[in-house]
Amino acid sequence: MRRKIYNQLLEWKEKRSRKEALLIDGARRVGKSWIVEEFARKEFKSYILIDFSEASDTMLDVFRTYRGKWDDFFMHLQLEAGKKLYPGESLIVFDEIQKFPVAREIIKYLVQDGRYAYIETGSLMSINANVKNINIPSEEHRIDMHPMDLEEFLWALGDDMIMDYVRECFAKRKPLGQSLHRKMMDYLRLYMIVGGMPQAVAEWVESKDFDEVDRTKRNILALYRSDISKYAKGQEARVTKIFDTVPSQLQRHEKKFKLSALGKGTRGRNVETAFFWLEESRVVNTCFAASEPSVGLEMKVDDASRKLYMADTGLLISHAFTEAAIKAEELYRKLIHDKLEVNKGMLVENLVAQMLRTAGHKLYFFSSYSKTESEERMEIDFLVPKAVISNRHNIHPIEVKSSPRYTLTSIGRFAKKFDSYVAEPIVLHTSDVKVEDGTIYLPLYMSGLL
Repeated sequence: MRRKIYNQLLEWKEKRSRKEALLIDGARRVGKSWIVEEFARKEFKSYILIDFSEASDTMLDVFRTYRGKWDDFFMHLQLEAGKKLYPGESLIVFDEIQKFPVAREIIKYLVQDGRYAYIETGSLMSINANVKNINIPSEEHRIDMHPMDLEEFLWALGDDMIMDYVRECFAKRKPLGQSLHRKMMDYLRLYMIVGGMPQAVAEWVESKDFDEVDRTKRNILALYRSDISKYAKGQEARVTKIFDTVPSQLQRHEKKFKLSALGKGTRGRNVETAFFWLEESRVVNTCFAASEPSVGLEMKVDDASRKLYMADTGLLISHAFTEAAIKAEELYRKLIHDKLEVNKGMLVENLVAQMLRTAGHKLYFFSSYSKTESEERMEIDFLVPKAVISNRHNIHPIEVKSSPRYTLTSIGRFAKKFDSYVAEPIVLHTSDVKVEDGTIYLPLYMSGLL
């Protein structure tokens, strides 16, 4: 599996590994441990990986007993791990570091010691239980790891070339042509169904069996449910309820999360911790409402209005359809051939959210409703800043269209209302590239290039 985050690891090693540890944050089963060990094998003379989810008591005692006595610490660490470390040439990996916060706290002193490089991996890194009574080291640089993006998915399938041409067409705003466009849409549907979780992708590459792929994804969902039961202390019921209602909320025409789905009388302040837990677990991608499309969208956020997308659309499909509802092979084949009577817009919009988030965007949308003024009724799926900020017209409004027939009423009203803020509207649709009447039409598979 080739992962783009590898280049970030290389850059860290070359430029900053003597000054800071690297913390890789991401959902369970997203591939953190695998990529770090692959990196350690290829780029260092030796490495020690300590998985705190299964570390022995003897190993944990090394941290407790020899903290501050670094010569003794490293000697006992090597003896317990059975591996030799070389100053300036070795890497120490703290895997699942949220399970043993003491190790995270001493990163500051280990980096200052300077003998070795350090990478931490984990999830739920900001949950109170995982940071309680420790000082978070400033000598720690945090990066997010997401499910495999479309290009990484295609690499896994053995196609190393087509995305280079897609990127060229995106830059030049030129169509791919009928044959290549159809091929990319086929790839996109397969990516939507299998998803970007490495285990599911590996299963598809090896078996081409949708039933086995679905079983793999359901195992991941079961792991997420287990994590909620173990770690969402005091919030288990609320987190589970939110998690369970994500598919039904996305099926609604207006996809803003309705608190009433969690029970009569539910108030935002009562569930904010539960929302935060799910976001921090990286199981969902949260899209917040912005009150206006100006630079600094995070300053215009309405915290009370949000949409929740699954972080991986392949997982959403397994989450939305029970095993008893339909045989996975039959379900997936119908989705592949676009023959299933299902709210396809839900899946496509979730996929776009996933691709935007993986590309590094925070997610924002705009929604306005008026009982009396039709011109004030509009819903813009996503707001994305221009690549280069200028004095005016800095935000692209984005509409996602899952079928060939659609209207652009909202985007027209939005552009008129916020004329000085809005850059060219972008429509992500099932057809090829075109630019018409000041609107950019891009195929859905280009979402991650914005």
